[in-house]
Amino acid sequence: MIETHDLTKLFGDFMAVDHVTLNVSAGSVLALLGPNGAGKTTSVRMMTSILAPTSGQAWIAGYNVVEQPEKVRAHVGVLTEQHGLYERMKALEYLDFFGRVYHLPADVRRKNTLALMERFGLSSALDKRLGQYSKGMKQKLALVRAMLHNPPVLLLDEPTSAMDPQSAKQVRDAIVELQHDERTFLITTHNLTEAQALADRIAVIRHGRIIANGTFEELARQFVGDPLMELRVNRTLNGLAKDIGDMVQVEETGTDWLRYRVVDPQITNPLLLHRVSELGIGVVTLSPVSQTLEDVYLQVVQADEAQEKNNGNQH
Repeated sequence: MIETHDLTKLFGDFMAVDHVTLNVSAGSVLALLGPNGAGKTTSVRMMTSILAPTSGQAWIAGYNVVEQPEKVRAHVGVLTEQHGLYERMKALEYLDFFGRVYHLPADVRRKNTLALMERFGLSSALDKRLGQYSKGMKQKLALVRAMLHNPPVLLLDEPTSAMDPQSAKQVRDAIVELQHDERTFLITTHNLTEAQALADRIAVIRHGRIIANGTFEELARQFVGDPLMELRVNRTLNGLAKDIGDMVQVEETGTDWLRYRVVDPQITNPLLLHRVSELGIGVVTLSPVSQTLEDVYLQVVQADEAQEKNNGNQH
């Protein structure tokens, strides 16, 4: 549903987006992560036919962003960082205006407006002027506007910024629900916890280049290492780390616990537990140590910085 191939954008001599290739299948969520100025917004603008690429190609729902811009805009909903709301208008007339832009019949405009405003807890604010809305309410209204024409693809820039926890959960729940209808999302966000919860795949962009792309599990294994497990026992370790060192890579030890990395926990952990039992040691707990997207993201960026420094030294 979203496909780019070597998508590139130059502003004079500045390479804003550098040969970005992405594929997002129907009903999935891609989180595009990166620092400010990395090329996220420029990439989204090219994908929505707002900005023409210098080179490369992109397709949204099968439509070419350069050759079929009207088709692209009809099949995509966009939440931008700057909403551009007309604050003197009331929500009902504002959304009706955008429904007309999308050529929706009057009954469909009203039906979609009321359903979406209710979904995001804005029903009581239909007749309020947008200037009276809080930041979080404006964010939700901009999301309603993006979804008004029922697009199969949604490109959302920081969808829950400025929202309270309850409102942010409403948006996340809506994204999960829409996935079930084969809706496709590309989300840019600095909220890594949210990205980890929502995304099927994660791409990291830096200096306009995609420096990592995969599932969270794939990236965690590639950049952080094999799964980390914690074993707690009912007495002091007494050399246990040495006794199991041929089975796993022991990372840390304490008085009655140790942490180790293992390539295949499902195969190795039962064997390890059997050995510990043979040694007469009681196991209190054996559990994975959760890794976060923040851990992975920082390692991805550090690896790219190191590669960049190494290339500079070679020159």
